[in-house]
Amino acid sequence: MQGIVRKLTKTFSHRQHLQVLGFRSYSNHKVSVDVGQPTPASHPQLLKDGEITPGISSEEYILRREKLLELLPEKSLAIIAAAPVKMMTDVVPYTFRQDADYSYITGCQQPGGVAILGHDIGLCMFMPEAKPYDVIWQGHVAGVDAALNTFKANEAYPMRKLNEILPDMIRGSPKLYHNVQTATSAYTELEAFKKLAYCNNVKDLSVYTHQLRWIKSPSELKLMKESASIACQALLSTMMHSKTYPFEGMLAAKVEYECKMRGAQRMGFNPVVGGGPNGSVIHYSRNDQKIQDGDLVLMDIGCELHGYLSDLTRTWPPCGSFSSAQEELYELILETNKHCVELCKPGASIRQIHNHSVEMLQKGLKEVGILKDVGSSSYHKLNPTSIGHYLGMDIHDCSAISFDCPLKPGVVITIEPGVYIPSSFNCPERYQGIGIRIEDEILITETGYEVLTASIPKEVKQIQSLLNNFSHGIGVDSQNNLRATSS
Repeated sequence: MQGIVRKLTKTFSHRQHLQVLGFRSYSNHKVSVDVGQPTPASHPQLLKDGEITPGISSEEYILRREKLLELLPEKSLAIIAAAPVKMMTDVVPYTFRQDADYSYITGCQQPGGVAILGHDIGLCMFMPEAKPYDVIWQGHVAGVDAALNTFKANEAYPMRKLNEILPDMIRGSPKLYHNVQTATSAYTELEAFKKLAYCNNVKDLSVYTHQLRWIKSPSELKLMKESASIACQALLSTMMHSKTYPFEGMLAAKVEYECKMRGAQRMGFNPVVGGGPNGSVIHYSRNDQKIQDGDLVLMDIGCELHGYLSDLTRTWPPCGSFSSAQEELYELILETNKHCVELCKPGASIRQIHNHSVEMLQKGLKEVGILKDVGSSSYHKLNPTSIGHYLGMDIHDCSAISFDCPLKPGVVITIEPGVYIPSSFNCPERYQGIGIRIEDEILITETGYEVLTASIPKEVKQIQSLLNNFSHGIGVDSQNNLRATSS
């Protein structure tokens, strides 16, 4: 355990040092052309020469386009729009996140564009044109030049030309595929598009893009491993923080701070921090309660690193010790987690692993007296979730790929058994209001699996040792400040 803590501290200190050096090294350099997102010229601390996004080269993006064209039927056309800007108020936008398919094919991390992929034209990008007023308020954006020079498009035009050029492209294609999630009236209202749609010749592109995204390249796996490492370090630090500051909101803030200080751009989702009975709410998000002494806290967190996500969950008692009932259930979930991880290998499927987990949990919950019989329908009230999901550029990645599909090397999944017992559930009182989930990220390899989140403890003895021997609070001046913040 001491080794884990030393490694955490050493890694964090090293990253802080690199960030300071990076700032000093590049702050005096002449600013390069701004294309609205990092480039090797503007952000050499993030991107190497030849990369379009951190860790992913232009050659890899071009290969993705070629592979997608190989999957598309002859003479068909793919239309992929960027994600729209979503507004929090009339003048305040939510933080923008690019659509995964658009990002995967183009590398562009900005809104307002439409990408066309065809056998004759290659990649054609229609790009927004920034007005001087927009530049003053929002900064520069990628235009036609960036599409050609940065994103390596074969053709590029300003968006105002889309109505003139795209209809001819569509008329030359018997079938269209488009990103249904980001479809925009900029092209769906074109007569040529509506004509093909009326004849049922417009289909969802995700059947092909998800097939490509499902198996990760070595470059993608490197980013996913680093994203998982950041999340593990952040959650471990938060666990050590929890005994001194047992508040859901503070733990949510702590884990986000730790992720971002280690290089993550954002959280993958709003952290789930469920103390006591709140842990039995599967996607609890309020994070506004104090964790009572003796209660468990369930934290489900993930971060995003250059477009690739992590997702893990740990459950522990901030007070430092499990009660007998908590430990009894925890060990059941832990054993299920371990057995299901062992089942991860090429040829297995998430569905098969899920069915195995249901058998284990039903049997275990019957043995402790929570379920009356193994076939009880009450089980689904205690765990209505799947054992896991695919992971990558989205948290629930590649939804077009069935859970029955045999796993292949390069696929990343989660294994996350859990039990969520409402306070009102008809079972022995000592189990009521307990929620437990243990979630790991699993990479399918040629010979089996690799646990990407193995560095964070999940054994009872490890967790209790961590909390009782290394627990500390960081970043709050005094207990008075704590009381003032939480009042």
